[in-house]
Parts: sequence; C-alpha cells; structure tokens
Amino acid sequence: GSMLLLLALLLLLLGPAGCPRTEPLSGSSAEPLFRGADRYDFAVIVPAGTSECFWQFAHQSGNFFFSYEVQRATGFANSRIILATASDPNGFQIGASQDARGQINFPTRETGFYQLCLDNQHNHFGFMQVYLNFGVYYDNFNAEREQPEERRQLNDTLEAIGVSIRKLQLHIFHMWRFYNFARMRKGADSFLLESNYHYVNCWSMAQSCVIVLSGVLQLYFLKRLFNVQGSSKPRC
Repeated sequence: GSMLLLLALLLLLLGPAGCPRTEPLSGSSAEPLFRGADRYDFAVIVPAGTSECFWQFAHQSGNFFFSYEVQRATGFANSRIILATASDPNGFQIGASQDARGQINFPTRETGFYQLCLDNQHNHFGFMQVYLNFGVYYDNFNAEREQPEERRQLNDTLEAIGVSIRKLQLHIFHMWRFYNFARMRKGADSFLLESNYHYVNCWSMAQSCVIVLSGVLQLYFLKRLFNVQGSSKPRC
C-alpha cells in the first residue's frame, strides 16, 4: 500500500501538470509561461556541415541584440567565417551576418520566440567554437508589468529617483554588453595565440631536423670525395 502511494505521488510530481507551458500565445491556461532569462552569453561548438539554432522569448516593443564571434576553427582551410541569421516568431528572417564576428540588432515588433541560427554548412572538415551574446532589453525595464495609465509628472522626488535608477540600470546593461565584447575578443585572441605557438614550434622543430640532416649529408659526401681506395701502383 505504501509503495502504491509513493508511486502515485511520483506520477503527480513528474506528470505534465508540473511542467510550465512554452507556447508564447497560449492564453487558455493560467499556468505561467516558461520564457527563460532576458539575456545569455555562452560558447557553443558547431560541428562541420551542420547548423545550431536557439530561441529567445521577447515581448513587443523591446530591443533585441545578438552578437557572436568565432573563437576557434578547425579544418583544412581553417576559415572562421560562419553564417548567423535571426528570424521572428512567424519564421521570417529579420537579419543575417556572414563573417568571423558580427551583430544583429532589431526592435521586437511581436511577442513570441525569436530564432537565432549558426550555419556551418560551408565547412565540411572541421568544427567551430562560437561565443554568443544575445537577449532582449526594454527601455523601462518593466515591460511585463507595464500599466496602461499615463505616467505621472516627474514632480515627486521618489519618481525622479526611480527614473535615475532605471537610467543607471540601462547604462550598466550596455557596459555589460561591452564587457562581453571584450570577453569574446579575448577568447578569440587566446586561441589564435595558442595556434600560432604550436605552429611556430612544429615548424621550428621541422626546420632544425632539416638543417641537421643536411649537415650530416654534406659531411658524408665530402668524406666520400676524399676516400682513396687502396692500389698496388705507387703514386707520383
């Protein structure tokens, strides 16, 4: 009896009722929508000949930002160019960028999940490590709870302090974006320095072996030039 009760409790906890809905336009249920965070920054590996896509939820009248940088690329050509695209909730492409680094910024005119894709179809022999920084921000930082009433005049001291704090948060957010740009460039430069370090070491060892081998061969051929075979006839 206790085992059946425990099994019933586990089914209730793991059932669909405990999972948040992910549909942006489903208003029939009172359950909160799973929208995730407003911004992300991470690195991802895109295998050769494939594409990786991500989705970011955004409200209407927001500001969407998407920046990327290819930190490391492998393969014969060692090309760091990748295709990045952004699409709206209806599937229409909003922007594209094909380079080693780039940005796609646009205002969000619809509420829903925006799609971001990285396409590595042109590179069939190596993977790419790409650092991503994307998300959405709102000028008032309160878009989900925005009241329809008109704003009060900034006569009150508390209201003026609140406006100043929101401006400061906006400036801090943009400084965070610049900081992530620096992190992207630092990672790419670090991988480039490491690759150049191994390249120089390998070529130095190869050239050293060639120099030593050429010296040994020269000594061998010079020694053979002065090698005199024995003869019964006297020399003049």
